[in-house]
Amino acid sequence: MVAALDGSIRGKTIAVLGLSFKPNTDDMRDSPSIPLITALHDLGAIVRGYDPAAMEKAKPYLPDVIYCASAYEAAEGTEAVIIVTEWEQFRALDLDRLRRVMARPVIVDLRNVYRADEMTRANFHYFGVGRPGSAQKNELLS
Repeated sequence: MVAALDGSIRGKTIAVLGLSFKPNTDDMRDSPSIPLITALHDLGAIVRGYDPAAMEKAKPYLPDVIYCASAYEAAEGTEAVIIVTEWEQFRALDLDRLRRVMARPVIVDLRNVYRADEMTRANFHYFGVGRPGSAQKNELLS
Protein backbone atom coordinates (compact mmCIF):
# COMPACT_ATOMS: atom_id res chain seq x y z
CA MET A 1 0.00 0.00 0.00
CA VAL A 2 2.78 2.40 0.87
CA ALA A 3 4.51 1.74 -2.46
CA ALA A 4 1.24 2.30 -4.32
CA LEU A 5 1.04 5.79 -2.80
CA ASP A 6 4.60 6.89 -3.52
CA GLY A 7 6.10 5.94 -0.17
CA SER A 8 3.83 7.62 2.37
CA ILE A 9 0.25 7.21 3.54
CA ARG A 10 0.36 9.63 6.49
CA GLY A 11 -2.73 11.84 6.33
CA LYS A 12 -4.12 10.06 3.28
CA THR A 13 -7.60 8.58 3.19
CA ILE A 14 -7.85 4.95 2.11
CA ALA A 15 -10.95 2.82 1.54
CA VAL A 16 -10.97 -0.80 2.64
CA LEU A 17 -13.57 -2.95 0.90
CA GLY A 18 -14.34 -6.14 2.76
CA LEU A 19 -13.90 -6.35 6.50
CA SER A 20 -15.04 -9.92 7.20
CA PHE A 21 -12.87 -13.02 7.25
CA LYS A 22 -14.44 -14.27 4.01
CA PRO A 23 -17.32 -13.31 1.72
CA ASN A 24 -20.93 -14.12 2.56
CA THR A 25 -20.37 -13.94 6.31
CA ASP A 26 -20.10 -11.40 9.10
CA ASP A 27 -17.34 -13.40 10.80
CA MET A 28 -14.51 -11.13 11.94
CA ARG A 29 -12.36 -13.79 13.65
CA ASP A 30 -8.93 -13.83 12.01
CA SER A 31 -10.02 -11.29 9.41
CA PRO A 32 -7.07 -9.92 7.43
CA SER A 33 -8.70 -6.49 7.58
CA ILE A 34 -7.89 -6.17 11.30
CA PRO A 35 -4.07 -6.18 11.11
CA LEU A 36 -4.17 -4.32 7.78
CA ILE A 37 -6.30 -1.48 9.09
CA THR A 38 -4.31 -1.38 12.34
CA ALA A 39 -1.11 -0.97 10.31
CA LEU A 40 -2.69 1.71 8.10
CA HIS A 41 -3.71 3.66 11.21
CA ASP A 42 -0.25 3.21 12.73
CA LEU A 43 1.22 4.72 9.56
CA GLY A 44 -1.09 7.72 9.82
CA ALA A 45 -3.80 6.86 7.29
CA ILE A 46 -7.49 7.68 7.64
CA VAL A 47 -9.50 4.55 6.85
CA ARG A 48 -13.01 4.38 5.41
CA GLY A 49 -14.53 0.92 5.33
CA TYR A 50 -17.40 -1.02 3.81
CA ASP A 51 -18.54 -4.62 4.05
CA PRO A 52 -21.90 -5.96 2.85
CA ALA A 53 -22.49 -7.96 6.07
CA ALA A 54 -19.87 -7.38 8.76
CA MET A 55 -20.07 -3.68 9.57
CA GLU A 56 -21.64 -4.04 13.04
CA LYS A 57 -19.40 -6.96 13.98
CA ALA A 58 -16.33 -5.06 12.77
CA LYS A 59 -16.87 -2.00 14.98
CA PRO A 60 -15.50 -3.53 18.22
CA TYR A 61 -12.40 -4.75 16.36
CA LEU A 62 -11.94 -1.59 14.28
CA PRO A 63 -13.34 1.37 16.23
CA ASP A 64 -11.39 4.04 14.31
CA VAL A 65 -12.74 3.17 10.86
CA ILE A 66 -15.19 5.54 9.19
CA TYR A 67 -17.97 3.12 8.27
CA CYS A 68 -19.78 3.78 4.98
CA ALA A 69 -23.07 2.65 3.45
CA SER A 70 -21.57 1.47 0.14
CA ALA A 71 -18.31 0.78 -1.65
CA TYR A 72 -18.71 4.05 -3.56
CA GLU A 73 -19.28 6.06 -0.38
CA ALA A 74 -16.19 4.42 1.15
CA ALA A 75 -14.15 5.35 -1.94
CA GLU A 76 -15.28 8.99 -2.00
CA GLY A 77 -12.29 11.30 -1.96
CA THR A 78 -9.80 8.53 -1.22
CA GLU A 79 -6.22 8.19 -2.38
CA ALA A 80 -6.66 4.42 -2.81
CA VAL A 81 -9.06 1.50 -2.46
CA ILE A 82 -7.91 -1.82 -1.03
CA ILE A 83 -10.00 -4.91 -1.80
CA VAL A 84 -9.55 -7.25 1.17
CA THR A 85 -12.48 -9.68 0.93
CA GLU A 86 -13.64 -11.07 -2.40
CA TRP A 87 -17.34 -10.28 -2.09
CA GLU A 88 -19.24 -10.78 -5.35
CA GLN A 89 -20.40 -7.13 -5.14
CA PHE A 90 -16.78 -5.99 -5.44
CA ARG A 91 -16.31 -8.00 -8.64
CA ALA A 92 -19.17 -6.03 -10.20
CA LEU A 93 -18.21 -2.48 -9.26
CA ASP A 94 -18.97 0.25 -11.78
CA LEU A 95 -15.33 1.16 -12.40
CA ASP A 96 -16.14 4.48 -14.10
CA ARG A 97 -18.23 5.55 -11.11
CA LEU A 98 -15.57 4.33 -8.69
CA ARG A 99 -12.83 6.29 -10.47
CA ARG A 100 -14.97 9.45 -10.55
CA VAL A 101 -15.54 9.47 -6.76
CA MET A 102 -11.90 8.83 -5.86
CA ALA A 103 -9.32 11.58 -5.43
CA ARG A 104 -6.72 9.33 -7.05
CA PRO A 105 -7.51 6.14 -9.03
CA VAL A 106 -5.36 3.59 -7.17
CA ILE A 107 -6.58 0.04 -6.48
CA VAL A 108 -4.72 -2.48 -4.34
CA ASP A 109 -6.42 -5.81 -4.96
CA LEU A 110 -5.42 -8.33 -2.30
CA ARG A 111 -7.78 -10.98 -3.75
CA ASN A 112 -7.13 -10.50 -7.48
CA VAL A 113 -10.79 -9.98 -8.27
CA TYR A 114 -9.78 -7.90 -11.30
CA ARG A 115 -7.30 -8.40 -14.12
CA ALA A 116 -4.50 -5.88 -14.56
CA ASP A 117 -5.35 -5.22 -18.22
CA GLU A 118 -8.99 -4.56 -17.32
CA MET A 119 -7.96 -2.03 -14.67
CA THR A 120 -5.52 -0.32 -17.03
CA ARG A 121 -8.32 0.08 -19.58
CA ALA A 122 -10.45 1.59 -16.79
CA ASN A 123 -7.62 4.07 -16.08
CA PHE A 124 -6.63 2.78 -12.65
CA HIS A 125 -3.18 2.43 -11.18
CA TYR A 126 -3.61 -1.23 -10.19
CA PHE A 127 -1.67 -3.43 -7.81
CA GLY A 128 -2.66 -7.10 -7.71
CA VAL A 129 -1.02 -9.66 -5.48
CA GLY A 130 1.50 -11.98 -7.14
CA ARG A 131 0.54 -11.07 -10.69
CA PRO A 132 3.14 -10.01 -13.23
CA GLY A 133 2.47 -6.58 -14.64
CA SER A 134 -0.20 -5.68 -12.11
CA ALA A 135 1.83 -2.85 -10.60
CA GLN A 136 2.50 -1.01 -13.84
CA LYS A 137 1.77 2.68 -13.71
CA ASN A 138 -0.59 3.71 -16.44
CA GLU A 139 0.07 6.84 -18.46
CA LEU A 140 -2.73 8.91 -16.88
CA LEU A 141 -0.99 8.79 -13.51
CA SER A 142 2.54 9.58 -14.67
